Amino acid sequence: MPSSQTDAAVDRLRSWKRDPALFVRQALGVDTIDPWQQEALEKLATRRRLSVRSGHGVGKTALEAWAILWFISTRFPVKIPTTAPTSHQLSDILWAELAKWHRSLSERLPDLGAQFEWSSEKFALRSHPNESFAVARTSRPEKPEALQGFHADNLMFVIDEASGVPDNVFEVAEGALSGQGAYVLMCANPTRQSGYFFDSHHRLRDMWATMHVNSEQVAIVSRDYIDGMRRKYGRDSSIYQVRVLGEFATAIDGVIPLELCTAAQERTVEPLSSVKPVWGVDVARFGDDSTALAKRRGNVQLEPCREWYGKDTMQTVGLIVQEWNDTLPDQRPESINVDVIGIGAGVADRLQELGLPAYGINVAESPSVQDKYNRLRDELWFKGREWLEARDCRLCEDEALVGELTTPRYSVLSSGKIKVEGKDELKKRGVASPNLADAWLLTFASGHSERAMRPLPINKRWIV
Repeated sequence: MPSSQTDAAVDRLRSWKRDPALFVRQALGVDTIDPWQQEALEKLATRRRLSVRSGHGVGKTALEAWAILWFISTRFPVKIPTTAPTSHQLSDILWAELAKWHRSLSERLPDLGAQFEWSSEKFALRSHPNESFAVARTSRPEKPEALQGFHADNLMFVIDEASGVPDNVFEVAEGALSGQGAYVLMCANPTRQSGYFFDSHHRLRDMWATMHVNSEQVAIVSRDYIDGMRRKYGRDSSIYQVRVLGEFATAIDGVIPLELCTAAQERTVEPLSSVKPVWGVDVARFGDDSTALAKRRGNVQLEPCREWYGKDTMQTVGLIVQEWNDTLPDQRPESINVDVIGIGAGVADRLQELGLPAYGINVAESPSVQDKYNRLRDELWFKGREWLEARDCRLCEDEALVGELTTPRYSVLSSGKIKVEGKDELKKRGVASPNLADAWLLTFASGHSERAMRPLPINKRWIV
């Protein structure tokens, strides 16, 4: 390369090093950087420790990928540990986003793009793969060493969904995180009101540049998404506060905190082999409601909840029978718990006539702990909460279920008994019926009092 070209390239790299937004525009070809992303890049260039809390869909994963490519392209040697609570978040989301923007870099500047090589967990400078690289490491409580052992003159930690990263991971890496040459970029939905990420916006705020991004104010976020979240959960719900407004949830009267659900989604837990699955079925009562099916095996939700609209009683029976037939015999449930209020009684009766282990559950009846809960439904909601509080359980990536679980509130009656917001009460404040949540909570009705469960004589002609 002629010396004039070399000088120009060096000058360009120096400009990019000082100005990551300029790098994003010139090297990656991003024509429109959202104002919050522009501000974040400017802060990252000067403050070195940046913590961003936001709603969904604002472009924080793109920001993380841009930051990685900017840092590794403008410095040498470089180490960039990246982490997230789950391999899905890390590999399927952040790493995929990094691949996308590396392709853009390669198309615009082939000579620069060709300097880097990929593996499943590493993005490295081809000529010096052990000196300049980004690496992906999942953060789990049982593996606190995810961010340990990284030392370099040019060091950047990129922590995705940082609210869910265990505190012991940060504790192990604290020395490197506090180093003079260390950059730290943390982004997350603010799902926990405690922990390192929470502290960066509160107790440790003087140490961090912080940003709050409201999805309502970001142009790239779908208005349909925002309107749908508001109609389904209400603007004052925890799920709306966190997933849309990017706020740490403030609702204190919700039955199930969002933090418990998020932690359960991020956990790796195997189903207990000693227990059999249980299904819960919440049957639609009105035309705009859905029939929902949930499946749980002990400490694990087996799959995302299913829901159907516009089905009559026999169609609902047919759907449940089909689910049964599609399930391997050794994975079929020991009980199918059906809410028998309204038309659900007909569904439970017909399933039993067909030989399925269906049980009718009347959630309006008395609970087993009669001095604490108003009705069985109230007790089931708190059984679900206790299951989550045990912290040895796992929920699927089932955002619709999580949204419904975290929306209802509870109150204490003059009798001292706990009452959970009912479907009619939720509709009065513009919140959709939590059909998925009610179906999932029905899986906890097994073993309740005989008043709560009314099995009919089971036809031994099991459907196969």
